[in-house]
Amino acid sequence: MDALAVTLIELGAVVFCLGLLARLAGRIGMSPIPLYLVGGLFFGAGGLVKLEGMHEFAHLSSEIGVILLLLMLGLEYTAAELVTGLRRSWQAGVLDLVLNFIPGAGLALLLGWGVVGAMVMGGVTYISSSGIAAKVITDLGRIGNRETPVILSILVFEDLAMAVYLPVLTATLTGVSLLVGLQTVGISLAVVTLVLVVALRHGHHVSRAVHSENSEVFLLNLLGAALLVAGLAAAMQVSAAVGAFMLGIAISGATAHSATRILEPLRDLFAAIFFVVFGLNTDPTSIPPVLGWALVLAILTAATKMLTGIWAAKRAGIAIPGRFRAGAALIARGEFSIVIAGLAVASGVVPRELAALATAYVLIMAVMGPLAAKFIEPAVRAFRRPARRAVQRARPVN
Repeated sequence: MDALAVTLIELGAVVFCLGLLARLAGRIGMSPIPLYLVGGLFFGAGGLVKLEGMHEFAHLSSEIGVILLLLMLGLEYTAAELVTGLRRSWQAGVLDLVLNFIPGAGLALLLGWGVVGAMVMGGVTYISSSGIAAKVITDLGRIGNRETPVILSILVFEDLAMAVYLPVLTATLTGVSLLVGLQTVGISLAVVTLVLVVALRHGHHVSRAVHSENSEVFLLNLLGAALLVAGLAAAMQVSAAVGAFMLGIAISGATAHSATRILEPLRDLFAAIFFVVFGLNTDPTSIPPVLGWALVLAILTAATKMLTGIWAAKRAGIAIPGRFRAGAALIARGEFSIVIAGLAVASGVVPRELAALATAYVLIMAVMGPLAAKFIEPAVRAFRRPARRAVQRARPVN
């Protein structure tokens, strides 16, 4: 059969199946990310059917998916909100980093994957899924809750930490010298600082440059600017994804709101392909040997995220149910964890078992996070009710 025909058939089948999986996820009230990963596992290396025709398209599409994910994440915040959130949440952010980076890094060292593997797995377990967290908060009607700004502040801190972490990781994976690595971090910090300054003082100019009343022109401007900035960032040894994130920060006001609306379907398409491609590149037979470790890591880091959210919400004067809601909202891992693992595996520096562990871990956490967020409040209330009764019985009767 003609190669083009094979590519179109495979691509059409994959996209159609993604639609079915997304519908199924909506019916059962969970994030579609785990289903996308499982779908990739079934049709990738070692799966039921190996898809060869769509390889080149899928690789480029998955890169665009990462860029759009980070661009739209940046659109959620203004530069002022980022700076304010960082000031308010830096202590909780540091606690979050320590509590959730160490388990992944420690397990990698225990498994003999070295310092580079520890750096990768630490990032995988550290970063929460902003996409899943935002969807959960919206779906459960908690946008106006008092703990929501606390959650968003921690997510903002994590996103800024990624702006430093990803260039360091990229430099480490490519095996450059310490001096070159420090230069890469310096460039990254300089770019982030420059974009924040531009966004704070001249964000309206950036918004005006991409905005158009014509939806076709607006979409082309946004997508072109995102790809251009991401490419320039990659050329400067800064993560392309971070470049897209910072562009999103620079776009503000009504333009950012319109951009989110017009880009959402495109982001969902390419992001879904990204998760499927990660699954395609992971041999499902490599998951059972690491599934036990993934479960241990999931339980441990779910607890550490809960502690982070509870501590941060308590400092903000939020009542006990809100503290637990904040912790549960941070549990899910997703897009960033897969991005980190994907970068590491593509470099060939770390063992492929790391991809299997990351996939199993994200699958568990992407399911556990929304479920925990949904049921944590009823569980807290059920636990507190007997405790209140016991206190009332213990009170002396006058």
